[in-house]
Amino acid sequence: MINPFYLDLTDREISDIQEKLGEILHGGNLILAKYTDEFEHEFAGYVGSKYAVSLNSCTSALEVLLTIKGAKDRRVAVPTNTNFASVAAILRAGGTPVYMDMTIDYFVPNLDILKFTVEKHPDVAGVLWVHIGGIIPPDFEKVVEFCRQKHLFLIEDCAHAHGSELNGIKAGNFADGGAFSFFPTKVMTTTEGGMITTNSEKVASRVKSFRNQGKRGGNYGGLHYDLGNSWRMSEIEAYMGLVQLVKLDEMIVVRRQAVDVLMPFLKESKIDFCEISHMGRASLYKFIIRIENEVTVGELKEKFKSRGVVLGGSVYEVPCHMQPVFKDVRFDPEDVKVATELCPKHICPPITSGTTSEDVRQIATAIGECIR
Repeated sequence: MINPFYLDLTDREISDIQEKLGEILHGGNLILAKYTDEFEHEFAGYVGSKYAVSLNSCTSALEVLLTIKGAKDRRVAVPTNTNFASVAAILRAGGTPVYMDMTIDYFVPNLDILKFTVEKHPDVAGVLWVHIGGIIPPDFEKVVEFCRQKHLFLIEDCAHAHGSELNGIKAGNFADGGAFSFFPTKVMTTTEGGMITTNSEKVASRVKSFRNQGKRGGNYGGLHYDLGNSWRMSEIEAYMGLVQLVKLDEMIVVRRQAVDVLMPFLKESKIDFCEISHMGRASLYKFIIRIENEVTVGELKEKFKSRGVVLGGSVYEVPCHMQPVFKDVRFDPEDVKVATELCPKHICPPITSGTTSEDVRQIATAIGECIR
């Protein structure tokens, strides 16, 4: 059975992590110590940002960035086809979500959609942009410039986009700040964890305060300056992040090799998928295939499973404007028509850094039998 989850750790790497766990436990510094510092330094270097600050999750990272950028009592534009965490972070930061639709080609918004949203809601103060599946749209640099011209803060939700790159710039280095996830299913993992990247010393400093109960500076004494929380990453998680980061590019290459085999087959079979050819590199956390027949995603999952292929989670089958928890978030159905129509009409095959050439052949066969 081909599964959508693969923990990319060799026996040697597991032994190394176990050895470091013993070192950390014997040393007594379980948080905010040398491996946390090293992981932050290396991750910032990888993304190209001046600063990186680790946290316990991407959800926390988003809430912190939104709080720092002043989302409270203001409107924040966000794609409707995103994870619960993106919209929840806006609400927890005291803001009001304004849903953006998505394009058919990339499953993310574009500049025109953002302009429409800002024109319709001139009081929008900022944008929480989500790189769905690791896709950065071709016009994203124009999105960044538009936000600067309109004095809108711009936050990148990079939960899917480790290593994604457009025109030589990596995800997490375009905007005021980027938020990454290291959840077990992501392109790289620390078991749990998150990271904020930024080029602002002020933002980085405040993030460090918010993750540590509002304590500022290097002296973590009894004074609390910000209404923070206990959002720290542990030392063993940070060390695991270092192990994963070293081979992140290699893991992405394996994903790309699998997709490079699938794409010609899909084109020949006239099966639509979200393009990534405009990007210097795509993380390929998700490879999005659109379906046009009347079969439901649930039915497709069963068909694929009977052929030994377990489909990955979608992005997202139920968009946020249809989620019960967000029933009080007001929106115009006309503004999210594409997402409403297409979110239930796509699948994501199980592409991971453990995908073999035989896996790809089996996935292609299943696609041909179940969709074509």
